[in-house]
Amino acid sequence: MSHHEMTTTGFSFDGYRIVQSLGVVRGISVRSRSLFGTIGAGLQTIVGGNIGLLSNLCEKTRLEAFDIMLEHAHGIGGNAVIGVRYDATEIMSGVSEVLCYGTAVVVEPV
Repeated sequence: MSHHEMTTTGFSFDGYRIVQSLGVVRGISVRSRSLFGTIGAGLQTIVGGNIGLLSNLCEKTRLEAFDIMLEHAHGIGGNAVIGVRYDATEIMSGVSEVLCYGTAVVVEPV
């Protein structure tokens, strides 16, 4: 399942009905900042505003966790994921885990 449009934070899809619920699926990505990224981000904080280096790292990490969740859903026979959520935890200084999870379902057009 590589169709990102078949995911939702809600619990239904307009025009589809859920015919089977397959359970919780998740994707986990753990990332750390490089030394250069840490220095670059530190310099960006001096001038203020968006810290592009860290924003890009966060976006890549979320996308990776999302894609892993979709692979998990596909692996158990799902063609959609409902109730999608994210959670993040700092495991140690400079190392963060991003978890993306939801419920894998099989849907069909109404």
